Amino acid sequence: MKNYYLLTILLFSFQSTLFAQSRKLPVDTVVTTQHSVTIKGSTINYTAQTGTQPVWDENGDPIASLHYTYYTKNNVKDRAARPLLISFNGGPGSGSVWMHLAYTGPRILKIDDEGYPIQPYGVSQNPYSVLDVTDIVYVNPANTGYSRTIPESGEKVDRKKFFGINADIKYLAEWLNTFVTRNNRWRSPKYLIGESYGGPRVMGLSLELQNRQWMYLNGVILVSPADYKIIRNEGPVAEAINLPYYTAAAWHHKALPAALQSKDLLDILPESEDYTINTLIPALAKGGFINENERKSIAEKMSYYSGLNTKDILDQNLSVPTSFFWKNLLKDKGGFTVGRLDSRYLGMDKQLMGMRPDYNSELTSWLHSFTPAINYYLQEELKFKTDVKYNMFGPVHPWDNSNENTRENLRQAMAQNPYLNVLIQSGYYDGATTYFNAKYLMWQVDPSGRMKDRFSFKGYRSGHMMYLRKEDLEKANNDIRDFINKTLTNGKSAKY
Repeated sequence: MKNYYLLTILLFSFQSTLFAQSRKLPVDTVVTTQHSVTIKGSTINYTAQTGTQPVWDENGDPIASLHYTYYTKNNVKDRAARPLLISFNGGPGSGSVWMHLAYTGPRILKIDDEGYPIQPYGVSQNPYSVLDVTDIVYVNPANTGYSRTIPESGEKVDRKKFFGINADIKYLAEWLNTFVTRNNRWRSPKYLIGESYGGPRVMGLSLELQNRQWMYLNGVILVSPADYKIIRNEGPVAEAINLPYYTAAAWHHKALPAALQSKDLLDILPESEDYTINTLIPALAKGGFINENERKSIAEKMSYYSGLNTKDILDQNLSVPTSFFWKNLLKDKGGFTVGRLDSRYLGMDKQLMGMRPDYNSELTSWLHSFTPAINYYLQEELKFKTDVKYNMFGPVHPWDNSNENTRENLRQAMAQNPYLNVLIQSGYYDGATTYFNAKYLMWQVDPSGRMKDRFSFKGYRSGHMMYLRKEDLEKANNDIRDFINKTLTNGKSAKY
């Protein structure tokens, strides 16, 4: 009987310990697996390392643990000469899942050729991955993906160290220093790639890495970059600059006048861009003092280039919000809404009238396929087992947007580093960070124009994540591949 009671106590203690365990990841751990992929007809054998690495405070104590996945090509004779591509997504608050599982990595979503989800969900080989020319690391900032602050929540978390544009840049630069040191990549040519908010993130990192970590880059790749000098401001430029995007999206949905609709997209966009820069911006600068005849003429031309009703444009004083466009472009042509991040996608609202759609039709479609795929892939193929939830979008708000100066950060980094080049990639149907806004960003980084030959812009017939469309997946990866090959220095000195 005594042994029975002892056994019962021990069993109860074991169960209590088991159920008292918290759902946390190790602060510093890695799982290594071996794989292969066929890229451009050649088999690439590679190593995948996925794990967590600490963010250190001033005293050398861990204050966060960032989850990452690192791919290296096997049997490389000179690792120092092989480039390293460091990949971030945006949000802020988004995990690195998007470009990881749909763009540059060795595995991509099982989706149709236009990017729509299909079941069963999962992944397949990416025949266009850039792993043939560069090693790649995908980084999840704090509270995104599996990354977490320490402690994970509560008053003890110093939010000022993580959740703001300048804090984000500072701690990620420190983390990258540790990662590059641990993996012996200091001698390698390095490239940053950032999508959406990841654009300002990597623009800021280009200078922070250079001036605080003494880490110099060969290239920065901006994928559908957010330009907060425009997005969060009012005024003639911010109000006018969406028109070329309206032209593109309306053309895709066959909502333009016949004179435009009968032409190819790339034949009509320069016309809409020219009108925006040389006519619309000066007209909006006049505000309420614009001549009534000119006001009417501008509204009619905006209607011509956007597919919207002239009266609706006049009723909004020539300043048409993107949300109104998404809601009303097809109001009389089937009653569908169009997507924010990719206006090829259609949505269905409760009622036709309104100023904005009920939901983002493209995002719901993407979450359909990305969420099950990343959970399956990390746990089943890369063998990273955990009960921790993968945050597609993590708790990072409120976010401190003050003192955002990433355009100037990039300019300074380029001026100080003759090696540094920039590639910008945008989808014509992206209504959140529009392609023409990305062009405008490119024009504004260097007012002197003396570095403009180090910028290149590539556009695609898709949206924010242009790589979801199979044709653009191939094209966009080839553009990155070409950019890396052209910006390797091959012994050339870093000097003007």
